[in-house]
Amino acid sequence: MNDDELMLYSRQIMLPELDVTGQERLRQARVLIIGLGGLGSPIALYLGAAGVGHLTLADDDTVDLSNLQRQLAHQREDLGTNKAASAAASIRAQNPHVAIEVVPHRLTDSALLQACTRADLVIDATDNHTSRCAINQACWQSKTVLVTGAAIGWEGHITAFDAGLDQGPCYQCLYPADSDVDLSCSENGVISPIVGVIGSLQALEAIKMLTGVGESLVGTVMFYDGKFAEWRRLSLSRSAHCPVCGDADQTVA
Repeated sequence: MNDDELMLYSRQIMLPELDVTGQERLRQARVLIIGLGGLGSPIALYLGAAGVGHLTLADDDTVDLSNLQRQLAHQREDLGTNKAASAAASIRAQNPHVAIEVVPHRLTDSALLQACTRADLVIDATDNHTSRCAINQACWQSKTVLVTGAAIGWEGHITAFDAGLDQGPCYQCLYPADSDVDLSCSENGVISPIVGVIGSLQALEAIKMLTGVGESLVGTVMFYDGKFAEWRRLSLSRSAHCPVCGDADQTVA
């Protein structure tokens, strides 16, 4: 790290649990963020500011006026711009030391698996169940740590999965592929700070898991009710019937 980086990250380097060693781990890390909307905005901005060395930003959507209420990586001048490209510009303006790869299209099938394989950690910031299941499957196949979250209305939740752990659960242990959980902001609405709460916690969880600080959320789902400022913790174990991780004799399609 050069002098500029040492000054930029000085307040977190002061933390004894992190120190220069932890900062260097962040600097060497490769993180894939899928979705640069309400959740992806704070995730990308915080990880860029924290000094994660390489960020891959993937989103095929463009910035719309209705996004600006909650997607703080984008500005009015970004209307019509690809969200991954817009978020990359915001990060570069804040921290030029981060290497950023922009993927302005939807990652699917072999491309998704390849992108997850190249990453040390994947963050799912998408807004639909089909994408979450595909990302979960790719991370399980590639043995890549996954941090996932969701927010709608006044509520949100966050958890993490690590396919490298014996008997650890995956996303489809929580929400099977046939679950009816697709709620959209355009149809159901969302209060803007809730995506900031959940997205910021996803960034924090990523930093913890990349540096080995604290205890991860693997095996735990945290639910937040913004209307009543209440947290609820759910323990999650591997489902014996999960088609992704439940049976060693089953293969992932």
